[in-house]
Amino acid sequence: MTTSHSTFLYILLVLLLFSLPFTITSSATTEAEALVKWKMNLSSASFLDSWSISNLGNLCNWTSIVCNAGGTISDINLSDAGLSGTLDQLDFTSFPSLTSFSLNGNNLSGSIPSNIGNASMLTFLDLSNNILEGVIPEEIEKLTQLEYLSFYNNNIIDVIPYQISNLQKVWHLDLGSNFLETPDWSKLRNMPMLTYLSFGYNELTLEFPEFVLRCHNLTYLDLSINHLNGSIPETLFTNLDKLEQLNLSSNSFQGSLSPNFTKLTKLKELQLGVNMFSGLIPDEISLISSLEVVVLFNNSLQGKIPSSIGRLRNLQQLDLRKNRLSSTIPSELGLCTNLIFLALAENILQGPLPISLSAVTKLSDLNLSDNFLSGEVQSYLITNWTELTSLQLQNNSFSRKIPPEISQLKNLVYLYLYSNNFTGSIPYQIGKLQNLLDLDVSENQLSGTIPPTIGNLTNLRTLQLFRNNISGTIPSEIGKLTSLQTLDLNTNRFSGELPDSISNLGSLKLLEFLSLSNNQFSGVIPLSICNSTSLQTLVFARNNFRGEIPQCLGNISGLSILDMRCNNLSGILPTSFDIGCSLRTFNFHGNELQGKIPRSLANCKELQVLDLGDNHLNDTFPMWLGTLSMLQVLSLRSNKLHGPIRTSRIGNMFPGLRILDLSRNAFTGNLPTSLFQHLNAMKTTNQTKNAPIEGSHYYQDSVVVVMKGRMFEVVRILYLYTSMDLSSNKFEGLIPSIMGDLIALRVLNLSNNGLQGHIPPSLGNLAVVESFDLSFNHLSGEIPEQLASITSLAVLNLSYNHLEGCIPQGPQFATFQNSSYEGNDGLHGFPVSKGCGNDQVSETNDTVSAPDEQESNSEFLNDFWKAALMGYGSGLCIGLSIIYFMISTQTPKWLARIMEELEHKIITRSRKKQRGKRHYRRRK
Repeated sequence: MTTSHSTFLYILLVLLLFSLPFTITSSATTEAEALVKWKMNLSSASFLDSWSISNLGNLCNWTSIVCNAGGTISDINLSDAGLSGTLDQLDFTSFPSLTSFSLNGNNLSGSIPSNIGNASMLTFLDLSNNILEGVIPEEIEKLTQLEYLSFYNNNIIDVIPYQISNLQKVWHLDLGSNFLETPDWSKLRNMPMLTYLSFGYNELTLEFPEFVLRCHNLTYLDLSINHLNGSIPETLFTNLDKLEQLNLSSNSFQGSLSPNFTKLTKLKELQLGVNMFSGLIPDEISLISSLEVVVLFNNSLQGKIPSSIGRLRNLQQLDLRKNRLSSTIPSELGLCTNLIFLALAENILQGPLPISLSAVTKLSDLNLSDNFLSGEVQSYLITNWTELTSLQLQNNSFSRKIPPEISQLKNLVYLYLYSNNFTGSIPYQIGKLQNLLDLDVSENQLSGTIPPTIGNLTNLRTLQLFRNNISGTIPSEIGKLTSLQTLDLNTNRFSGELPDSISNLGSLKLLEFLSLSNNQFSGVIPLSICNSTSLQTLVFARNNFRGEIPQCLGNISGLSILDMRCNNLSGILPTSFDIGCSLRTFNFHGNELQGKIPRSLANCKELQVLDLGDNHLNDTFPMWLGTLSMLQVLSLRSNKLHGPIRTSRIGNMFPGLRILDLSRNAFTGNLPTSLFQHLNAMKTTNQTKNAPIEGSHYYQDSVVVVMKGRMFEVVRILYLYTSMDLSSNKFEGLIPSIMGDLIALRVLNLSNNGLQGHIPPSLGNLAVVESFDLSFNHLSGEIPEQLASITSLAVLNLSYNHLEGCIPQGPQFATFQNSSYEGNDGLHGFPVSKGCGNDQVSETNDTVSAPDEQESNSEFLNDFWKAALMGYGSGLCIGLSIIYFMISTQTPKWLARIMEELEHKIITRSRKKQRGKRHYRRRK
């Protein structure tokens, strides 16, 4: 029995030993087959050559695979592997020992498979930074061993599943940067192990999630960039007292900042920017001594910057931009000697820079722009800020000279001093800032010349010196700035001919924007200007350039804006605009050009502004331009254009045109009814409320318009104007009634023609017209009553026709003087004469204001038009009068309408504000 029993045990042991490797081999085979099957559905997986069934015996050495002691896979790490494909073909059931699975930083798409719940031993799961979509599967709750879970930065949708809260061992949960929506927070269980939670950059709504308040061990909380509202619950300060980082930025939280923030004694980062917080910054914030980052920008905080903030000795980043903070910069800020980033821009701060800031020697980024700060930028401040990479003092009232010691800021990359009152010259030492990328000292009172040391700034991308009093010639050293992309010298006192470094542009191969307008440059424009391969904007307007236009300008393929207006250029326009031409603005107004309008302009399908006015062009009307659907401005005024405007067989001509000026030519025949019927942009009043004509950040289109017999150059607000000027031609016949369909017109001028017949009553449909001139024609009959209902009408001229009958009465007609009707002997009634039974003008809000009110309102309107019409300061072409437009009517209704339009239509932020926004570099 003993021998038999021993034999049995021996056989059993042998069988067990033989079965063990079979079990291991079977499991390894299953895992290998699952990986190979998945690999076949992936692209960019060539680096996974080791994943092969023929290499089964070496499974634990496959790329990105780690095995446990039992020889089965425990870790798959394919982070940043450049993989594309889906997870659909990956059978998670085949990996019973998998504890870590990372696919972070690939291009995987599709949904998260529900069988991921079968990988029940997972403790680490990272699918972040892919393009996964669909929902988070409910089966995720089966991963009960999970400790780390990240689906950050995908396209996952729908509500956050409450099953995710069943993962009671998770300490890191990141669902940020998806499209997740608000769940029923009450269904989510407490997650006591959770220390890191991010729901940032999703679609969460309603108030602060109460589930979060139940996660008592949180040290990191990010709910930023959602749609949460309401106030911050007071229970946050007691329930989450372990918080070290709190980010609630870019929501709609409101109310005041609670003094109970001081209960978050471990807080290092407080980010509440882009919300609706109001009131004061609490003094108690200084009691959170651990604070390193305070970001409160873009709220409605007001009052002073608390001086107690100087107690935050660990503070490295302070961002209070875009609030309503007033008073001065507290000197106590100088005690925050660890500050690296300080941004107080776009507030109401005033006074000088405090001396104490010289102690903040670690500053890398200083932004104090868009305030009312004044005084001198002291040299002792500059010399202590040697770590600065960005200095933004623009849009303030700093004065005196730019300190030469600025050259000691060897790390400086961005220097913005524009829109201040700096005087003197550009420091010669500026050439020592060899890391500089952007230099903008425009809109100051600088004089002198450009120092030749500017050529040392070989990394410079942007050089803006416009609107100063800088004189002399452009130094040839500019040609050394081989990285330059933007060069704007407009509105200075430069003179002389262009240096070879500018005229050739061979060395400035990256230059995209070049503006030399409003100076005294002379000479010819050389052919070599066309050598640029990157040029997009070329503006030489208002100089003394002479000679012919280089024909090659039409061949610069990327050129978008070409503005040579108001020079002494002669000859013909460029004729070789190729198919695919990129021009949006083509402006040669006010030169001595002859010949015809080049037909090849029809190839410029993106053309928006075409201004060839005030030249000597001799041609017929270019109806072929009507195929340019994006054309918004067509000005051909004061040329030698002639003949009738003929009907085109092509429908829908000039559909986007908003400004048409054909005045002071020799056009004949009837007014072009066929043209008017296709002017769709003039038929819709909301067109005038849309975005302005496209251009670069540095260039604004403008055009000359005639109102009340005077010429003005309208700049920056072209998109507000819808005007038609056909005056001073030889048109005859009737005024087409279809013109009443052009209801967006604000200016209509048909004066000085040979028009006959009655004024069409349909013109009363022009409900927003402000200037209406039919003078010096042969019109007869009565003035239509419908015109009296146009409440926007500020200028009316019907003089020197053959009109008769009673002058209609209405809100605006009551404001017009005799000059609006003179030369019409048959007219009677107010203001010409009595006799219509309606001559007594009612002194109500709908009629003429009292004389003293007229006087005060005229002062307001004068200021309004100074802001809206360009002309002062820079001058127009020879012969153009620079007169500020003053509206003749002073009725309260008219003023109210002007104010309403100011709010909705005038560009309230000037160019300097646009650039200020562009230069902000937000940091987290």
